[in-house]
Amino acid sequence: MAVVAAALMSFTAAAQDTVITNKKQAELIIPRPAFQPVQSMDPTTAQAMDTISTANPYIKIILFSDYTWKYIKDPEYVSNNAVFSENWTHDYPDPYRVSLESLPNEMGIWVVDSLSQYRCPNQTKVYSKFGYRHRRRHQGVDLPLQTGTPVYAAFDGKVRLAKYYKAYGNLVILRHENGLETFYGHLSKIMVTDDEWVSAGSIIGLGGSTGRSTGPHLHFETRYKGYAFDPEWLIDFESGVLRHRFFTLKKKYLNASSNYVPEDEQEEIDIIEGDTQDKEEAERKAEEARKAAAAAQYHTVRQGDTLGALAVKYRTTVKKLCQLNGISEKTILKLGRKLRVK
Repeated sequence: MAVVAAALMSFTAAAQDTVITNKKQAELIIPRPAFQPVQSMDPTTAQAMDTISTANPYIKIILFSDYTWKYIKDPEYVSNNAVFSENWTHDYPDPYRVSLESLPNEMGIWVVDSLSQYRCPNQTKVYSKFGYRHRRRHQGVDLPLQTGTPVYAAFDGKVRLAKYYKAYGNLVILRHENGLETFYGHLSKIMVTDDEWVSAGSIIGLGGSTGRSTGPHLHFETRYKGYAFDPEWLIDFESGVLRHRFFTLKKKYLNASSNYVPEDEQEEIDIIEGDTQDKEEAERKAEEARKAAAAAQYHTVRQGDTLGALAVKYRTTVKKLCQLNGISEKTILKLGRKLRVK
């Protein structure tokens, strides 16, 4: 377990710091499962009963009252990450002073890894999308709900801000280990406090219509370095599915008019299509193997047979006979053995 965890941490760090420019490079760094959708975790009423340490201080095991268990990253260990101290304030939503020009054109971000979970904050159809609305910038998506509906933390993270803030009304901002921040606005009630660590699926507040709001809904934002991008790049809110574990955030997505488009219009589809191409190639090779097996010819070794004599008889070479049967030229042929000759 210690070896696996160490490998995971170094692997994740490498991916985070690498700009992915093509399919071949991505496949060398990122496993294929990283590009597969992730289902929203199922709600559970089971209570955590005990925490067990593992050989690695980074990882704990949580035991639940329904006799289930899961691995988690130790919050105390994770929260020591500099991402939870730099540009950290409880006073206002955007503590960053980073120019857009200083950011790379593409940023590889692990949204969740093999020890993380995900929960859709409020599964429903988006009724007000990211972008300009009535000539004003709308920096998130609006998800309808009834007042008092639980709102869930999408990912593990630390509460950076939990208070009433201007047009947002009651607002909770979570910062996550990968540097992303998620915003949950218009809440009727806040159920977390500043600097509190929350796990994906934790109830952070109740939906409402506080602040500048025309009716009960959750205003949900995703930001990187203070810049908002369309949350639908990450989440299909209607199905509740996280689109992928690893996300290539492009600087152009940080533009207010850059709405989510289906994956088949993204360059990342080239990576995902690799799965289809590999499957087709595997099927092609399997068919070739079936045809070769159907056309294969065998000889049962009799008294006096030698590789040289068989090569002449079947118009092939000793080398080819050895390759077909996994033997060497010095192999003694036993009577009754079947040798493939073609």
